[in-house]
Amino acid sequence: MCAGCNPGFRAALEGLSWPSRRGFLKGAAALSATATFVAEAVPPAHADGSINQSLQQGLGGERATEAPGQPVVFIARKVITMERGPLDATAIAVAGKRIVAVGTLDRVKAALGARAYTTDESFKDKVVLPGLIDQHLHPILGALTLAVPVIAPEDWVLPKVVHKAALTPDAYWARLKEAETALTNPSEWLITWGYHALWHGPLDRTALDKLSATRPIAVWHRSCHEFYLNTAALAALGIGEAMTVGKGQYSEQANWREGHFWEGGLNLIMAPMLKVLASPARLAFGLKQMVAYLHGNGVTAYMEPGALYTPDIWKLYEQILGAPETPMYATFIADGRGIVDRVGLDRALDATEAQIAVAPEGPGKKLMFFPGQVKLFADGAIISQLMQMKDGYLDGHKGEWILQPDELEKRARLYWNAGYQIHTHVNGDLGLEVLLTILEKLNAEHPRSDHRCVIVHFANATEDQIARIKKLGAIVSANPYYTVGFADKYSAVGLGPERADMMVRSQSVLDRGIPLSYHSDLPMAPSAPLYLAWCGINRITPSGRVAGPAQRVSVDAALRAITIEAAYSWRKEDQIGSIAPGKIANFTVLEEDPYIVAPEKLKDIPVTATVFEGKVYPVARG
Repeated sequence: MCAGCNPGFRAALEGLSWPSRRGFLKGAAALSATATFVAEAVPPAHADGSINQSLQQGLGGERATEAPGQPVVFIARKVITMERGPLDATAIAVAGKRIVAVGTLDRVKAALGARAYTTDESFKDKVVLPGLIDQHLHPILGALTLAVPVIAPEDWVLPKVVHKAALTPDAYWARLKEAETALTNPSEWLITWGYHALWHGPLDRTALDKLSATRPIAVWHRSCHEFYLNTAALAALGIGEAMTVGKGQYSEQANWREGHFWEGGLNLIMAPMLKVLASPARLAFGLKQMVAYLHGNGVTAYMEPGALYTPDIWKLYEQILGAPETPMYATFIADGRGIVDRVGLDRALDATEAQIAVAPEGPGKKLMFFPGQVKLFADGAIISQLMQMKDGYLDGHKGEWILQPDELEKRARLYWNAGYQIHTHVNGDLGLEVLLTILEKLNAEHPRSDHRCVIVHFANATEDQIARIKKLGAIVSANPYYTVGFADKYSAVGLGPERADMMVRSQSVLDRGIPLSYHSDLPMAPSAPLYLAWCGINRITPSGRVAGPAQRVSVDAALRAITIEAAYSWRKEDQIGSIAPGKIANFTVLEEDPYIVAPEKLKDIPVTATVFEGKVYPVARG
């Protein structure tokens, strides 16, 4: 979970007013009218490439009109298609934005027949695979968190800077002091992201005041669910103690004396805080940096579930995420919590359709809402250890519900009965128990085939629950970083060794034939699909041990999780996710073969370029 899921964050963002937006937007690149990403109705199919059998019958029909011009044949050392069955491929023919043939060079030439073509040998020593997909991330949060000094428990490698990990309290405070010293204007805010008490020790207003009693300082927690403010920051935001009392649960999740605000308590500070944090200049820089970061990691498509939407934000998205030079799709699904909160159940379906209509799918689109899909929420964040666990926590603290179970059931029933594909954020095994019980009830009341309900994050689960997921016909999109990033600490704090090491039971999902995709939930994990695949394959923690070795997946399964299975979770397996005739020509080009390198080296394979809709976009070195 991220702060974008927090009602206070969303309400504050929606309330922002940027009088300088016109000046900021002036001179931005015009929107592209050439991108094509057309949704088509397809019969139910597993993400095994079988859906593309019908596409290999030739170039007739509607697809032929989308592939005009002289084909280009890309030559590669190896083409990894992610299609089932053996295929010796070293060449791909592309016409316009579509793939027209793939196989050996001789087979591709034979498929083209007498049709004239050109040859591109840029990748003759490289390995080409389908364009990598991040199934789930958050653009605004990715922009804002990575646009400030990052002092976190892991490295963050960005296009022009590497933020090294701070693993101890001493390392954290040294970096924080360094960031403060680097600011020359004494009234300039110091905002940083990445703090976590399990690595960095306790933090409060008094400690921050010792760093500076005059400069406003805001420390954003690694989970994005908490802020720590010094006295100068509270004064600058106009937050007095009287403003934080008598506000029910909000007051229970705020400590003015310590300068600490979390979960509902963010509602008390977020409106003035975002005026400082989410300036147009910082958002623009952050979004452009995020695009470069994703491109450098080979991403050609991503999706934000529960989209943060305001007209001003969308204009920035159009100018940056939808710019002609941006080589990736930015896709969104509607937020079934915020919409219902705003308009009520009776009007929610109309309001959901109205949001989707802001940017429907269609020709010439890079930026779009997926139709008939919605995001719901069960329990709290894993990084803050607020997921709902059946057996509780070792230290006795309690998890949180984002939507109370009865409210989750009401909203799920509304969207289920309307035929929506439901993506549900859930992290704890108790949260999953509640969700599965609801879905089983709904399916008994109103049976649906191929509903593809997505279990999102999937941090904690039991084997019995995974069997129920299979029986229900749901699918899983997991964050494999959870085990790598947090199993060591959570073994000692909160969960204990057994539950911590068994987070994200990926192989158990695959053993039951459940479709599995991976996502970063940026900024909860780095948006680097090869790194996510590495996490799922190796499960190696910072201490060097393997957490839950039986849950390691194969290289092939991990690569499918960031290509065809991610596309399947979006109902886009007929368009992207594998290399087959008729599909969109999105590729990621690697220096090495991920099937041949040692599994522990997978994350280190350099990305040479991406191909987006048939056009080559080299990745800048360094």
